[in-house]
Amino acid sequence: MARSKVREGSPWTGLWAVVFKEMADHLTSARMLILQALTLITAVGTVYAAASNLRDTVAQDRFLLLRLFTTAQQPLPAFVGFLAFLVPLIAIALAFDAVNGEFNQHTMARLLAQPIYRDALLFGKFLAGLFTLALVLTTIWLLIVGMGLVGLGVPPGGEEVARSLWFLVLTVFYGGVWLALALVFSITFRQPATAALASIAVWLFFTVFWGIIVDLLAQFLRPVRIGLPSEYLAQGQLALMLSRLSPNTLYSEAILAMLNPAVRSLGFVLPIQLDGAILGAPLPLDQSLALIWPHFTGLVAVTILLFALGYTLFQRQEIRA
Repeated sequence: MARSKVREGSPWTGLWAVVFKEMADHLTSARMLILQALTLITAVGTVYAAASNLRDTVAQDRFLLLRLFTTAQQPLPAFVGFLAFLVPLIAIALAFDAVNGEFNQHTMARLLAQPIYRDALLFGKFLAGLFTLALVLTTIWLLIVGMGLVGLGVPPGGEEVARSLWFLVLTVFYGGVWLALALVFSITFRQPATAALASIAVWLFFTVFWGIIVDLLAQFLRPVRIGLPSEYLAQGQLALMLSRLSPNTLYSEAILAMLNPAVRSLGFVLPIQLDGAILGAPLPLDQSLALIWPHFTGLVAVTILLFALGYTLFQRQEIRA
């Protein structure tokens, strides 16, 4: 009787028990150790190459810490390019078997027989994945900052640290989109391999094919009939709007503005709009935040919508002992 009262009065009972248990499983699993090692090696290699390239510009460059994330040196790309590729894979690896794995191991009914609601179980699994991703990315961020201090010998300014922290937050929520997507497929499909392939297929679609589809749609919906500049502008604006339906585009544009303070616009800029602007002058942090705020809220909104979809599907599933 006491247990039923707890369940009725506290729908989130057991939430943090699920979070801590799932985080412990993630951090000790073989696949996470492999992905962490891969990301760590990538971070060390790209940042070391960037620091070697930046030593000659220490006296002239104001944002050396930020350039550690964006400077590329052949044959290695910039670190942000690696992150855009690796973060979705890490997020998918954290969640593709979060729910169907419990069904396949016949532990779902036993879990829900405890004083744990479905709400707490699903939300706890999502939070555990998000916290694990944030922990991994924060560790790498600290490593990069430490390597920058040692390699360049110049302490970062307050605005540099703030911008790099916002970059970290953006990366975590970018991973949250793919984490929520993998969780939805984990609920939809009972086989973990199918859920993983479906998640990777969606990621490949937005990474490889969405740009091609956007160009074709823009040419079809806004064709250039006469060749007027306004027609090309309308077509380009439509293509830009459609491309922002991809979380990859939202993330890449947001980190571009956050890590490069000289960026003043993320869309088409007409010459008349530059009247009075100092080209190349860095924007203050608050103006850069205003510039990327729609992108940030878009990433958060997509994460919430995907989690809400997974929550609805999970609540409708029948669970038997």
